[in-house]
Amino acid sequence: MVVAGDFKNGITFDMDGNVFQVIEFQHVKPGKGAAFVRTKIKNVITGSVIERTFSPTDKFENAYIERKEMQYSYNDGDLYYFMDMESFDMMPLNSDKLPDNFKFVKEEMMCKIISYKGNVFGVEPPTFVELEVTQTDPGFAGNTATNTLKPATLETGAVIKVPLFINEGDVLKIDTRTGEYLSRA
Repeated sequence: MVVAGDFKNGITFDMDGNVFQVIEFQHVKPGKGAAFVRTKIKNVITGSVIERTFSPTDKFENAYIERKEMQYSYNDGDLYYFMDMESFDMMPLNSDKLPDNFKFVKEEMMCKIISYKGNVFGVEPPTFVELEVTQTDPGFAGNTATNTLKPATLETGAVIKVPLFINEGDVLKIDTRTGEYLSRA
């Protein structure tokens, strides 16, 4: 059990059948009236953020979010298959459970599968990936006056902005959280 008066950033708890994570909290002790806890909480499954106040004595059940490393194997239509590297079991996931930045993941990459009480609700791709450029316009010498970027298609089909000196066949290091080019690999 977790008491609202003991809230800290990052704590996950079960409230009304939903799992919430404390993003921000503030203990307020007004001159008149009872103290309360003002919070910003995020629904871990849907991603929505709400502001809510609690009495410091409100009690909630702890929620333990499980993160398990699994290898992305392949996709078949709307189903994406992940393999548990310990038991070699295959787990299919529907495409609606995948985040937008999953477009940077290629087969055989390790991802974190996020679940609560056995129900999978999300996938965390690796933070940094190395992907090959399959298509981009050639850069021209002399176009270095400004920090100009051009579109490049990666081997997974994702399109990102890269500097002019990047050519087809280059392997790039990409930050999957922002979708930005970091460097050549």
